[in-house]
Amino acid sequence: MGRARTKKKVASKATDPPSQPAANAKGPSILALLEKAQDLIVQCDYELAEKFVRRVLEQQPSNAQATEMLGVVQLEQGEMDAAKQTFRSLVPPSAGAPSPPPPSAYLYLAQLSDDEPRVALAHYQAAVDILKTQLKGKERANQSSEEDEAEVKGNIVRALIGQVEIWMDPSYDLCFEPDAEKTCEDLITHALQIDPDNPEALQSLASVRMSQQRPDDARECLEKVWAVWKDLDPDDPKLPPIPVRLSLVKLFIELSLFNPALLVLHGVMSSDDQEVEAWYLEGWCFLLMSEKAQENGGRYEDLTWQELVQDSRDCLETCQVLHRNQEHPDAPILEHVKELIAKLKDLGVSPSPLQGESEGDWEDVEGGEDDDEDEDEDVEMQ
Repeated sequence: MGRARTKKKVASKATDPPSQPAANAKGPSILALLEKAQDLIVQCDYELAEKFVRRVLEQQPSNAQATEMLGVVQLEQGEMDAAKQTFRSLVPPSAGAPSPPPPSAYLYLAQLSDDEPRVALAHYQAAVDILKTQLKGKERANQSSEEDEAEVKGNIVRALIGQVEIWMDPSYDLCFEPDAEKTCEDLITHALQIDPDNPEALQSLASVRMSQQRPDDARECLEKVWAVWKDLDPDDPKLPPIPVRLSLVKLFIELSLFNPALLVLHGVMSSDDQEVEAWYLEGWCFLLMSEKAQENGGRYEDLTWQELVQDSRDCLETCQVLHRNQEHPDAPILEHVKELIAKLKDLGVSPSPLQGESEGDWEDVEGGEDDDEDEDEDVEMQ
């Protein structure tokens, strides 16, 4: 079994800094420096954040929270090797590693070990073991809030699902091993035991069911996921991260569930209208809807196939521009976008005129010199 693993961006939020005594009564406290660095990380000002982190490490070289923040800013600035070394300093066998080591360091290391799948699996499992110990401690103490427990459970599930994604990735040999399917089933079962309604676990189960050619079971899983958060506001903190929502969209599209796919995408774009993958998926979704429309008399619900292919072309053009401007690392997305645009060009679909431009500046798909298609196959520009 094997399905492509979505490349996820490593999380950029370090854990909350612990209270620390002031290192110098005349200057800002360690706590103040850490809080400022965390604020700057959230604001994506990584260069300035690093300066505050290094001020902490000058005073307290073994401060684990500052070390983790340093790894985060190195990672966000593309210094992958340096980030990996920094996170390694927080876990055994590093002599200076705290006891117990922060599980987040293992999670970062797992995501930085794409070229070593078994090493990544070991890092994920190490994080799970530490987090489960933390969870048991919170349950015994009966002092933690529901939010604290939910956060720990969520991190356990993410580490378990991270392992599932490695086992299912066709670029690794692991997916061809005889016990790959059972291993994935066991990991997902464990995740759902920790958090029965966790959307990432349910989506992962749906992905496994699709690989097993069980689309009805996959659909049932996705319906449970969608029911949990479809009515939440776009800025609700209970919403899953954008990469998780985009993974859900892909599964919806694969099952031809286009309407919920578009609803999820609209929510993503309301939060970040520069998200390259969202524009790509929306353009692809509109194109698939247009194909369904042509199979059913030229309409998909209240939209004509011509309207759908036009929307598809415009979304894909936007994706292409954003991909170029952002120097986006996902080359396969751009390759597929170009293939889809070429397909739309063959249908005679041009981009919509920009505001202020006349429609006459664009190709006349109904009267072009190379137009030897029947008129009912042309796309009239809106």
